Amino acid sequence: MTEDSKGRGRRAAGRRRKPATRRRALVIAAWSAAGVVLLGGAGAGYFYFTLNGNLKTVDIDQALGTDRPADVDNGSMDILVLGSDSRGGANGAYGQDDGGSARSDTAMIVHLYEGHERASVVSIPRDTMTSRPECPTGRGKTDPGGKRRQFNEAYTVGGAACAVKAVEKMSGIRMDHYIEVDFTGFKKIIDTLGGVEVTTTKPIKDAYSHLDLPAGPNKLNGEQALGLVRTRHGVGDGGDLGRIQLQQAFIKALIKQVKGVGVFDNPKKLFDLADAGTKALTTDKALGDVKSLAGFAQSLQGIDAGDLQMITLPVTTDALDANRVTPLQKESKMVWDALLADRPIPAEATVNSTGDKSAAGTVVQ
Repeated sequence: MTEDSKGRGRRAAGRRRKPATRRRALVIAAWSAAGVVLLGGAGAGYFYFTLNGNLKTVDIDQALGTDRPADVDNGSMDILVLGSDSRGGANGAYGQDDGGSARSDTAMIVHLYEGHERASVVSIPRDTMTSRPECPTGRGKTDPGGKRRQFNEAYTVGGAACAVKAVEKMSGIRMDHYIEVDFTGFKKIIDTLGGVEVTTTKPIKDAYSHLDLPAGPNKLNGEQALGLVRTRHGVGDGGDLGRIQLQQAFIKALIKQVKGVGVFDNPKKLFDLADAGTKALTTDKALGDVKSLAGFAQSLQGIDAGDLQMITLPVTTDALDANRVTPLQKESKMVWDALLADRPIPAEATVNSTGDKSAAGTVVQ
């Protein structure tokens, strides 16, 4: 841990696209999975080293150095939760990368308010056009960035460190932690949990995500859950903004499921969940061991679905490309200012945004 990391975080351990075969990497289970799946890991010493060996880490502090926003010590915490569409390893079953490189297709900033009893989640659309700062590429070189770059390309250019730097440049908020989850791990967590129950207000059928759900109550296995959170053709306007709303609805359903499943009464199930969770996660170095991750997870366990404020970054259709979006500057500033001050995001920040207006938001309950 770096010397300047004494602040808040370090104290706690609408776009339409042509049909494509690649699937979106999902991280929407990451912070709730960490909160439940890993909590029991700290006390189970006999498999501590097994779980510890599962974790993958990225040293964000070393990669970015001092070129970062100030670390404000007000008791809150900000975590970048990210997913990539890498086709490495078991993820190869989902098709090939565009251009041979991974991209971050789902990104959320999770802001934990002081006391960690409430949280706000800000989803950043993958196709947001924004300035990208200069980033180390990991190959001894530096990418110069530029004023008009697609947000999710930051991960392609420089991996997790560049994604964090892009978010910090956009928001002016220092990310205390980084968590990433992959396809296979996401499905395994859901299957090990025993599925997630959702209610759909209309049938969902999407040939691209291979999802076919009737209207009404549905218990989703891992494959179906993955299909739901990457669906865009089957609901709303067929764009990524609608898919974000499906993802947010699924997060709340997942948290409710986790809260009521009683996994701590079943040691085998607890171990299976801990094993699946640690294999699925890549974290920043500060969270890169089971003890630290479990301590972080314990700080989240008091947050229920009703304690979440979830929005999409205020955006509008990009003036130069109708298939992209661009942040609404005034409204986005309201969001970032609120989080910096550890206040709830004001309702007026999303009034003019296209990000939270898709009909997809009413499909899953």
